[in-house]
Amino acid sequence: MIFKAGSNCPSSVPPVYLNGAPLKRVHKFKYLGHVLTDDLIDDSDIERERRALSVRANMIARRFASCSNNVKVTLFRAFCTSFYTCSLWVKYTQKAYNALRVQYNDAFRALLRLPRFCSASGMFAEARVDCFYATMRKRAWSAACRVRTSGSALLAVVADRLDSPFVRHWLSLHAPVSQNWAK
Repeated sequence: MIFKAGSNCPSSVPPVYLNGAPLKRVHKFKYLGHVLTDDLIDDSDIERERRALSVRANMIARRFASCSNNVKVTLFRAFCTSFYTCSLWVKYTQKAYNALRVQYNDAFRALLRLPRFCSASGMFAEARVDCFYATMRKRAWSAACRVRTSGSALLAVVADRLDSPFVRHWLSLHAPVSQNWAK
């Protein structure tokens, strides 16, 4: 994979060989479950997560349809709020992000058999479950704290660069608490 720098990408790339065999050039690749693209836009990975959320939520709704709402809420928290690698998303379209948010809201509605157009904030507040935005803020803040306190010299470089895309994104999600970052 050859990563683009903005709109700059070499027009001609010589073949790369490994043990005499040419390597195929790809524009998208899944690495450790995270979808990487040559333009470094996270829409493909957000779509992967949206589809995975849909599968998990539908499975819970079918298998546990006769359970109490407390059981369903516990299952939702366990299986539908852990967005793998979401803390790495820094460059994405609002359309992709909103599609995931809508899927999250719809999954909760379907699980609790709520009307299609009921208030999302109301249903989450009543069930005492984090809304999509709260879930994403918690995931991003948790990752930022782990990077910040890591003993890794490489991660320290990322954490100490306030102009890093990751740090800027994490801080934008946590503006009120961003003063603690420098401490």
